[in-house]
Amino acid sequence: MKTKWVALGALLMALVGAGAAQAGDVTVTLTGVQARGGQLLISLQTREQFMQPTGLGEIVQNPTAGTTTVTFRDVPAGDYAVSVLHDQNGDGQMQVSEIGIPTEGWAMSHGAELRGPPTFAQVKVAIPAAGAALTEPMFYWDGRIPGQ
Repeated sequence: MKTKWVALGALLMALVGAGAAQAGDVTVTLTGVQARGGQLLISLQTREQFMQPTGLGEIVQNPTAGTTTVTFRDVPAGDYAVSVLHDQNGDGQMQVSEIGIPTEGWAMSHGAELRGPPTFAQVKVAIPAAGAALTEPMFYWDGRIPGQ
């Protein structure tokens, strides 16, 4: 009987070790960050979590101008979206102009390709078991209406 428990314990340890090998670190580098006070709210979300207040998150208080890098540890392989809000006023909400243009800084995976509200299919990134390094630019509205 003792042999069965030892074998079961060894099997469980092998499964735990195998699960850990299926997760890697995801490093997100944001370029063009502006020193506007507030905080950067950085999230890594699955399809089910997309655009919801869930997922993996990091907060960078009072970011400085330039580049900001965060690392999410032990992320399971799969499709994810990177979403970033430069929450200047600390309310946790994206502020928008009267015509719907974000007035606070933002970034998203494949953000440079967006021309309207994002869908998960547009912004997803396949993260392998070994992890990944992603670089995304921050976008800040300068107050001018596009096309004018």
